[in-house]
Amino acid sequence: MKRLVIHPTDESTDFLAPIYNRLPDVTLVTTGYSRLEIMELIDEHDQVIMLGHGTPGGLLNVSGFRAGLYIVDSLVADSLIRKDNSIFIWCNADQFVRRYNLKGMYSGMFISEVAEASYFKIYTDQNTVDRSNDMFAQLLGERLLVSDAMDEIHTSVGHQYRLLAETNDIARYNSDRWYISK
Repeated sequence: MKRLVIHPTDESTDFLAPIYNRLPDVTLVTTGYSRLEIMELIDEHDQVIMLGHGTPGGLLNVSGFRAGLYIVDSLVADSLIRKDNSIFIWCNADQFVRRYNLKGMYSGMFISEVAEASYFKIYTDQNTVDRSNDMFAQLLGERLLVSDAMDEIHTSVGHQYRLLAETNDIARYNSDRWYISK
């Protein structure tokens, strides 16, 4: 399976690299492409994995893509509609996926920083946030290595991540915001 990974260069989201860094046949896009070039790459790949910071409007362009505020937005959604196995990991990706009737696995508001946790009245420390971030990325990366079945991947990652949620408030919050649409 040819995979396109769109992961804008941003030190604060480096923890997401284990999702894709061991997968075969990956095209990693971190900066420098235009929106049109991204849409062409989407058409050339079997699966698209989009990771980083975002809003309900899309995946934010934080690293110098030749695009506006977003590198994945309503214009790119038209290309993604033909994919049924995309992965959208950014804050409030659920609203983006639902708005454009896209298919795949995706996150809702996903806490990945202490400041975000505080905003949602979850008082925690960096170690707890890091443990949640690292576990989620590791679990998803491991499942993608052994399976292409989205239901199985979603269930397995959700179940294992929920085990951490028993002792980690961030994982508990995030576990409730891990979705799939078919």
